[in-house]
Amino acid sequence: MLDVRRLRLLRELARRGTIAAVAEALSFSPSAVSQQLGVLEREAGLPLLERTGRRVRLTPAGQNLVHHAEAVLERLEQAEADLAEARSGLAGALRIGAFPTATRAIVPAALTALARRHPGLEPMVCETDPAAVAHALRAGDLDVALVHAYDFVPAAEEPGLATEPLYGEAMYLAAPAGETTGPPPGTGQDAALRAHADAPWITATSGTLCHAMTVRACQAAGFTPRVRHQVDEFATVLALVAAGQGVAVVPQLGVAGPAGPGVRLTRLVMQRRTNLAFRSGAGAHPAVAAFGAALRASVPPELAGDASPGFPGTQSGGR
Repeated sequence: MLDVRRLRLLRELARRGTIAAVAEALSFSPSAVSQQLGVLEREAGLPLLERTGRRVRLTPAGQNLVHHAEAVLERLEQAEADLAEARSGLAGALRIGAFPTATRAIVPAALTALARRHPGLEPMVCETDPAAVAHALRAGDLDVALVHAYDFVPAAEEPGLATEPLYGEAMYLAAPAGETTGPPPGTGQDAALRAHADAPWITATSGTLCHAMTVRACQAAGFTPRVRHQVDEFATVLALVAAGQGVAVVPQLGVAGPAGPGVRLTRLVMQRRTNLAFRSGAGAHPAVAAFGAALRASVPPELAGDASPGFPGTQSGGR
């Protein structure tokens, strides 16, 4: 009988390419990973791995076994969900990952509703960059998480994980209220952005999804933004805009409430879409399903549009 834990190691090796990367991701030593994969080969009765320099390549038999492992691990998640549903009441820890704006605007109300309906459940929120969610779910550090993706930064496919749409947010161009530069009312997104092509810009830090979103939106409008400030918190971004330090693109939850007299907001066409992410097969788990239902009931009605399933791209996520 093949050991499920070793199958999980083989699956991670197929994704990460080196034993060292698997060991780091799962908090094992490289020698322990090598030993367990060697045991799996003996259980299988034929070679599963080929070494090519520092990397390890799966043999055809190894690749075939990975496909079976994906199906087996998904069915195990479903089995655990069925067992949890059969138990009376929900209890125990539910580890939740969320990015800051959702943690502030949506998650607290969801946790209140969850505590009222399932007092035995112990939700534990960890602020998690959307780009780190896939690894945290696979490693078992999280049970469920909120992730987002922007237009201009397509969602990535993540084998072994699934998402359900939660909500979509409008995006806004934030500019100093007193400036004279600006597009005429009713102009499109590209024209609104191009009107500030010569202005200094405020973006998130380089390498983040939020930074990529702003840069790509501006490039689609025909220019590359001249970035003066890099800030990863929307309230600070708006304060800098109000002080005349530049312009920025911010999501709807980032401008919740009045933007202040020093900021003029222009709605753009693009959106930010937020989804609930979990391991494949775990969506039916009662605790995950209960949290998802509480989240949906807590989404402010003014949020625009629907989310689209998927994970953020390879850049770090955002706020």
